[in-house]
Amino acid sequence: MRKRLDLRIDFAFKALFGTHGNESILAAFLNAALRLPDNQKIIEVTLLDPQFNKENTEDKKSILDVHAQLEDGSRVNVEIQVNNKHDMEKRTLYYWSRMYTSQMKEGMDYGELCRTITINIVDFRYLSHTPRYHSIFQLYETEEKFLLTDTLEIHFMELPKLLIKWRRGEVNPRENQLVRWLLLLEASEDEEITQVLEEIAMQEDQTLKKAIDEWERVSQDPEVLLAYEARRKALLDEKSALKRAEKQGEIIGEKRGEKRGIMKVALSMIQKGIDNETIAELTELTQGEIEQLRRQ
Repeated sequence: MRKRLDLRIDFAFKALFGTHGNESILAAFLNAALRLPDNQKIIEVTLLDPQFNKENTEDKKSILDVHAQLEDGSRVNVEIQVNNKHDMEKRTLYYWSRMYTSQMKEGMDYGELCRTITINIVDFRYLSHTPRYHSIFQLYETEEKFLLTDTLEIHFMELPKLLIKWRRGEVNPRENQLVRWLLLLEASEDEEITQVLEEIAMQEDQTLKKAIDEWERVSQDPEVLLAYEARRKALLDEKSALKRAEKQGEIIGEKRGEKRGIMKVALSMIQKGIDNETIAELTELTQGEIEQLRRQ
């Protein structure tokens, strides 16, 4: 099998799903992701500028992976993340709010604001509450669970959970279109998945065939490969930095735990009337730390 770009890398994902000329590929993915009935299927999507301009010098620049508008005016952002930065809830709400408020123009009524949807595809397990690989969040009343508005819609699609179900035979890409599109993101490293998807593309899914052909084409483009490798390296460096930070956090946590234990022992010694010098010698606490314990 010829080596193709890893579509989990955001640069490659954008090249396939967020490039002008590939709108039909994005529309097919969104029809599957949003579970739209046949009479509401997306026919056309319009790709929008993925970058929100800075409103002031302190404002963080937001660059979306794929930013599109549907025929009914709905805005959609599709993001793919390979590294867990542990900030996904706030990140996705920030991007959602920027998309939602960017619709407002001078003299516009609030009632004209359209539904805004964020789709997060993550290459790590994120929602520990559920084994489902596709979770959808909206605004519901907490007791009776009725919907306040469909204006906000946030999706999480967890690739590792999907792969587990695929290996167990619990999902079938021939029967589920979202499964086939998400498995396509994993296909660069799995020959079996690639073979199954190529068979489906040849037999029944012309849009999937177009996607695979386009994936093959961009994977051989020297300019695309150069930019892709730079982005892949940056993500690997980011992953290494996150692992180092997590390890450092674990070490700090362990040290804090040890410190709390030592302080507890020292407090017990104080209560038994032991002098500061002896406590300091046995616990290696400073005189100042011991005096602070005595004042508690």
